Amino acid sequence: MGKEFKENITGVQHLGLPTNDIEKTIEFYKMLGFEIVYQTVNGSEKVAFLRLGNLTIETYENKQAALKHGAWDHVALDVKEVEAAFEAAKENGLDVIEDEIQFLPFWDNGVKFFNVIGPNNEKVEFSQFL
Repeated sequence: MGKEFKENITGVQHLGLPTNDIEKTIEFYKMLGFEIVYQTVNGSEKVAFLRLGNLTIETYENKQAALKHGAWDHVALDVKEVEAAFEAAKENGLDVIEDEIQFLPFWDNGVKFFNVIGPNNEKVEFSQFL
């Protein structure tokens, strides 16, 4: 167990941070030195990807942010082949949230992804840029 993942995961892609005020969140992280590298709207949610060095934060205004310690929603791991990661997750008995791989038209060519629930009820996203 684990070998299938180790050879496929290339690192942390981003951290997901829900917010009730995306402009306030963007300004705070810009003050820390982050830059906006991508912005879009997903349904009714405003989305921004902020980057400083090798750290990328995906913040999205869902009006449901917990606003307390531990409010990060997910860590996304960058994978070479999301289909292989999806099969490995099912074969290893991980608690996969989605029934199938998801797609969002983010970045130039979109992303494919799925999420699992970890042992501490944390969400771990497996994501592949297309």
